[in-house]
Amino acid sequence: MPNSLKRPQFEVLNALRANHAPTQRDLATATGLSLGTVNSTLRGLAAAGFVEGFSLTPAGLDALEPYRVENAIIMAAGMSTRLTPISYEKPKGLLTVKGEVLVERTIRQLQAAGITDITVVVGYKMEQFLYLEHAFGVKIRVNPVFASRNNNSTLKIVEKLLGNTYICSADNYFTDNVFEPFVWHAYYAAVWQAGHTNEWGLTVGAHDRITKVTPGCKDSWVMMGHVYFDRDFSRRFVEILDRVYDQPETAPKLWETVYRDHVHELDMHIRRYEAERIHEFDSLDDLRAFDPDFITNIDSAILDNICRTLECDRADLSDFEPILEGLTNLSFRFCARGEAYVYRHPGVSTQGILNRPAEAQAEAIAHELGLDDTFIHLDPTTGWKLSRYFRATAAFDYHDPDRVAMAMTGIRRLHMCGRTIDHRFDLMEDARDLKQRLLGGTGIDGRARIDFPDFRLMEDLFEHLDDLCREDQVAPVLCHNDFYRDNLLVDGDRLALIDWEYAGMGDPASDVGVFICCCEDYTWEDTIAVITAYYGREPTPAEIRHFVAYVGIAAYHRWVWALFKDACGEGVGEWAYLWYRYAQEYGDRALELYGSDFQPATRPIVHTEGTP
Repeated sequence: MPNSLKRPQFEVLNALRANHAPTQRDLATATGLSLGTVNSTLRGLAAAGFVEGFSLTPAGLDALEPYRVENAIIMAAGMSTRLTPISYEKPKGLLTVKGEVLVERTIRQLQAAGITDITVVVGYKMEQFLYLEHAFGVKIRVNPVFASRNNNSTLKIVEKLLGNTYICSADNYFTDNVFEPFVWHAYYAAVWQAGHTNEWGLTVGAHDRITKVTPGCKDSWVMMGHVYFDRDFSRRFVEILDRVYDQPETAPKLWETVYRDHVHELDMHIRRYEAERIHEFDSLDDLRAFDPDFITNIDSAILDNICRTLECDRADLSDFEPILEGLTNLSFRFCARGEAYVYRHPGVSTQGILNRPAEAQAEAIAHELGLDDTFIHLDPTTGWKLSRYFRATAAFDYHDPDRVAMAMTGIRRLHMCGRTIDHRFDLMEDARDLKQRLLGGTGIDGRARIDFPDFRLMEDLFEHLDDLCREDQVAPVLCHNDFYRDNLLVDGDRLALIDWEYAGMGDPASDVGVFICCCEDYTWEDTIAVITAYYGREPTPAEIRHFVAYVGIAAYHRWVWALFKDACGEGVGEWAYLWYRYAQEYGDRALELYGSDFQPATRPIVHTEGTP
């Protein structure tokens, strides 16, 4: 039977089905309808044969059947980065709040409402959710693209399951059961938010249909909690999602953004709830406000590390905030007893690649030399690091002579300190390693990405320049090896050099080379000025040629790295060209300064399978 009941008819039939209303006044209370509307609706239902007195007939039950909830989807694939640091160790949906695991509470509430067909879509730390299948009889679906797409991908994976469907987030907490076995129309749950909020506000028209969704609003009903799709909404939404899914701009969108973009095509109503019934936890501070014992009871090695190092209690910690700038690690800011700190949680991709003991040695030396006064502790085994928060007041300016002089003085202090660590880092050796990975077909398309003439010409040139630099017999010193703007923090006259993950013994010119080739618009005169600032005097011709060669080598190394990142689907944009340009220009200049008549080989490229 098609959905044909008007809302008052549905509300009265549903209340009678649930035995909520032995009198018309009780029906009015249960449905929120006026007594007059209840009276007229009952008469109409009786005439249609759907009710007898205050009881449903079999025909009345049949009339409700199209409104029966068929299933539920629980979205649990995301990383929940805003809930730092707890989400680094455990998905938010598996946190225990007031004695219950969040996702388990939602499953129990759905099942109590008679909804037993439940699918949990997992991704981040998916293995931690698998027990739910046997413990609760739910189905598990894996979202393989959770890290590269937003939650629109979760609904894409389950689009064939969408009908009369609850859409839930694994991390919601409902103080009482909000789920029902029969629902009249598609809706989004909402609570009233007074004042300014970053939540998404709803504008509604006739019959409470949502007509506009506004991220960030004031004094508004805002999206909060669960959603219900009816069959018509599901059909229309899937048609739209299929149409836009492969567009590049769709990947980072929430499914709610897709809905917002097509709100006039999709018939969804608002369903209002008291604010105390629906809770979403965007931060550890939110969780602690709702459950004061949470931070004390949660099993967290990260919090243990912090408290042990700072000699404080968990109750002293507050104001947790993720830092989104990092690419290989997860980091967050927090406060302890009024002081701000940064904690770095090492990314999985760094395990076995970065030399953490060497980094710990270098950090300790940098701290002693006054190059990084933010450093507090780095664990050489696991790689977690605790630092004082540095509130940078300005970005490092490559064209400010005073800033450049400060940076060069600092890096020369490192090079001249006479300290050593048990690790070597060489730009050309790392470039060779990246080349071998490319030749091995590393990349999203499964083939090498160096099948073009310029690569062999550049490789020959910089292998030759590397030989010339080695003939200069420059003694290895402790180097930073990632010495550029993003790792130079500025606060007035204070400068901190951070991120020592690639530190190792190497040629001192490698640091200056990296510094120069990571400026978008340095001229030859700028380069000579930087080398002069490094020495604090006029450099000799031998020093200039050596450092110029390393500008080229550093640019070549970063260019090969850019090719590798592009092959992995993580392109660096215009920087790949800028480093290529630096490598070409400074490679040629270095050859001239060394007086070399070297000509790169023009041997043909050996193409990999599948290339022309």
